[in-house]
Amino acid sequence: MLDSDLLSPARILAGVRSNSKKRLFEFISTTFAKKSPELNSREIFESICAREHLGSTALGNGIAVPHGRIRGTEEVQALFLQLVKPLPFDAEDSQPVDLVFALTVPENCTGDHKKLLSDIVERFSDKDLLEQLRSAADANEIWQLLSSSHS
Repeated sequence: MLDSDLLSPARILAGVRSNSKKRLFEFISTTFAKKSPELNSREIFESICAREHLGSTALGNGIAVPHGRIRGTEEVQALFLQLVKPLPFDAEDSQPVDLVFALTVPENCTGDHKKLLSDIVERFSDKDLLEQLRSAADANEIWQLLSSSHS
């Protein structure tokens, strides 16, 4: 899941400030578009919002995996964000979210996408890892934690 093609220190953002889920999704969309110019921030935003409208992408324990299907791309892309202040996310456990693993996936991606989401859910079920991610000082420390927890 955490090979360098999907997630690298350049795709990890520590200390992100956002005051709402909508603003967070705008930030995520803009960041994806900056890092991959072939992506359109508006399309990403609309896709993530449409998916979130189907049901919260919060996993519980303060983790969310907002994601959207994007036309015209062949690869999955990821961002990991550590938020300064947790945001309400309509999680089943009612916990606000402060760790976000955002994804864009190809429009026709099915089995691989579900396997990736399953891997992410499993990875972020480790409460010790979550606490370490929350207290990490910067993107490099987060990268070290995520890459060393790779199974």
